[in-house]
Amino acid sequence: MSSLVDKYNIPGPRYTSYPTVPYWDESTFSREEWKSSVIRSFKESNSEEGISIYIHLPFCEALCTFCACHKRITKQHSVEIPYLESVLKEWTLYLQLFNEKPKLKELHLGGGTPTFFSPQNLKTLLEGIFETVEISEKPEFSFEGHPNNTTREHLQTLYDLGFRRASFGVQDYDLKVQKAINRIQPFEKVKEVTEMAREIGYTGVSHDLVFGLPHQHWDAMEYTIRKTLELKPDRLAFYSYAHVPWVKGVGQRGFDENDLPSGEEKRRLYEDGKKLLQELGYIEVGMDHFSLEHDDLYQSLIHKKLHRNFMGYTSSNTQLMVGLGMSSISDSWYAFAQNVKTVEEYQKMVEEGEIPVVKGHILNDEDLLIRRNILNLMCQLETTFQDIHAIPELQNAFAMLDEMQRDELVEINGNQIKITEKGRAFTRNVAMVFDLRMMRNKPETRIFSMTI
Repeated sequence: MSSLVDKYNIPGPRYTSYPTVPYWDESTFSREEWKSSVIRSFKESNSEEGISIYIHLPFCEALCTFCACHKRITKQHSVEIPYLESVLKEWTLYLQLFNEKPKLKELHLGGGTPTFFSPQNLKTLLEGIFETVEISEKPEFSFEGHPNNTTREHLQTLYDLGFRRASFGVQDYDLKVQKAINRIQPFEKVKEVTEMAREIGYTGVSHDLVFGLPHQHWDAMEYTIRKTLELKPDRLAFYSYAHVPWVKGVGQRGFDENDLPSGEEKRRLYEDGKKLLQELGYIEVGMDHFSLEHDDLYQSLIHKKLHRNFMGYTSSNTQLMVGLGMSSISDSWYAFAQNVKTVEEYQKMVEEGEIPVVKGHILNDEDLLIRRNILNLMCQLETTFQDIHAIPELQNAFAMLDEMQRDELVEINGNQIKITEKGRAFTRNVAMVFDLRMMRNKPETRIFSMTI
């Protein structure tokens, strides 16, 4: 396995979309084209499956130096109400595109730190959205909470509004690692907020663990996993730290790069961590995610309903996902659009009555074909290309899989590809073979994190 990691550990996308953001064709994108794709998608899907909403709440009181999200660091909570008013105004701009009341199936609060906002302000935001929609019979509402500032009032307020899933970022319990990433977070705080959530009635609690952080070694990683298992979260994300300090504004210079685990050390963190999680009853779902058997993420995998989008893996699939807030990404299936990346510009555009998208991509027929198959690989670990002759380069892509088949990472039967258990760690590498946009225009500089 070590030699395979050395061989395949290269920069590559995480494939929350295809095409990936660096390969969006902005020359064919316009705000009007984006609106047209939203209208089309809404008409096709709202009456049956409904829509998803992602709300980006960007404020944090302190900078975590491992974080690559778009955020604004401040301790001034006076920013809350003006920002949330802008989010509601942006939602109103989308409502003007719809020919009927939206059916809300899925809603996620991400960040930043959603629990930076007061419970009352979150309630005002959500009630403002809920009064304009029809809520699905089985909605899936979730939020990301910082264990240090998520209060019982946060949990109760969101629960009363229909939230049943809470995700808490743990990362690592080793104090040396926590100091390096500026995220001091005792186990007792995570235990307290996890138990509060369950007492209130949340049916899904998720923890995020990250391997590859500075100063990490196996003994500390094992301690973190075993402490996590004392709380038995229903779902776990166990993913690789994406070191991308060259991306403007991510703040990943809070430690010396020599403090990061070597390739061999990181391989052990992943392999032994995964093995321990499985020994303790967790089942791997998709890539980097684990759940207990009762969790709906695992159930969606079994019933082949697992989906992946800019929110990560989800157990429901809606064709239209509207992203609200600074830097949010929306997906109509036929197009992607990303909002402007500063709070000030976001608020200015919304005040002027403009949907605040700054860039995006309109998918052509080839994109849609590749997207569907990469999504199958990421979610189901298998796919069948209906007609590889439709795009000549697909035949070359299949030929590139020969070596992966010899390495027992994939099984190929005609036009069908299955990623083996051994190949799970290399799912991104398999998907990259079919990334025709990247193949045609390989990056001259590093723009992605490493795949392993």
